Amino acid sequence: MASVRGYFHPKTATGSSSLIPAPPWRYSGDLLTVEYRTDPARVRELLPEPLELADEDPGAVALIWADWQSCSQTGDELLDPVLAQYKEAFAVVRCSFRGRTYSRCVYIWVDKDFAIARGLHQGYPKKLGSIHQTRPHPYGPAPRIEAGARFGATLAAADRRLAETVVTLREPAETNGFVNAHPMAHHRWLPSIEKGKGLALDELIETGAADFEGGQPWVGEAELALFEAPTEELSRLEVHEPIAAYYRQVGVVWDGGRLLESGTSAATAD
Repeated sequence: MASVRGYFHPKTATGSSSLIPAPPWRYSGDLLTVEYRTDPARVRELLPEPLELADEDPGAVALIWADWQSCSQTGDELLDPVLAQYKEAFAVVRCSFRGRTYSRCVYIWVDKDFAIARGLHQGYPKKLGSIHQTRPHPYGPAPRIEAGARFGATLAAADRRLAETVVTLREPAETNGFVNAHPMAHHRWLPSIEKGKGLALDELIETGAADFEGGQPWVGEAELALFEAPTEELSRLEVHEPIAAYYRQVGVVWDGGRLLESGTSAATAD
């Protein structure tokens, strides 16, 4: 009997074609974070049962751009950069479960297939998109990490621009914001292959960094615009009040999560 190997599809005799390797997954990245407040009702509509709004600042949103290099435990992908480098933009809100505050990614776009596969495993609702952000550099016209430095970032999907921002750094900060500062509460969903059978997989999970290191955060202000699109709903999280913007370089290790509940989300398979 033939056996096939690989952490993810496609599974083959050797496993070398698998779209993603087994965790741990390691990341190095530059993050631009824009925090603002929206109508809490627009956050609530994105929280399936049993999740509730966060008790404090329930309308807070973080829209984050990230320029990543990632790899498996061996680090081999870093020497074949097409397998390591990708960009993403994602919207994070906060929620409550059994009295504990969690962060939750409600929208996310990436530009590589392996990043989508990892998202399916982790409960991130990843879609393909076009993401760009200004990169700092100590020479030439690129901005340095210093007061007054300006960074731009854009997000598009299906040929439509969804968001754009210009961030101006002001001073060093103690944190990189508060919205994305908690463990993540995500759902892993998979419809049954049989019509009318609902969800074959319905798990509420908790995930977070197994290890983290980060450079000096910087805080500043942002000009942020969201745009409507036929197949995207990011603009429903409309900007009511700016909070702050941040820049930080980080290193993260992800190595699994834990099950909180199963079969309780009241999500549908259509």
